[in-house]
Amino acid sequence: MKRATVTIPDDLEADLDAYLRTQEAPPSFAALVQAALRRYLAEKRLAERQYRPPLRPLSVTPAARGSGRTDVSMAHDRELAEVE
Repeated sequence: MKRATVTIPDDLEADLDAYLRTQEAPPSFAALVQAALRRYLAEKRLAERQYRPPLRPLSVTPAARGSGRTDVSMAHDRELAEVE
């Protein structure tokens, strides 16, 4: 089992305290964090957004000076889609 130190912002702590006050048998902080991580990771898997290593390294070749391509920084999504 991995041990970790977790720092949470004040607003999240207030929400956590409010939640725990509503519970008849409040869970431990560790149990609550574990449940939250399990749910988060399960949702990521369901949405197929879990981490996957890149299929190939990203290689960006800058346009030649004077090429006339001046909108690449604003239209980068389109430009990268054309590469694939």
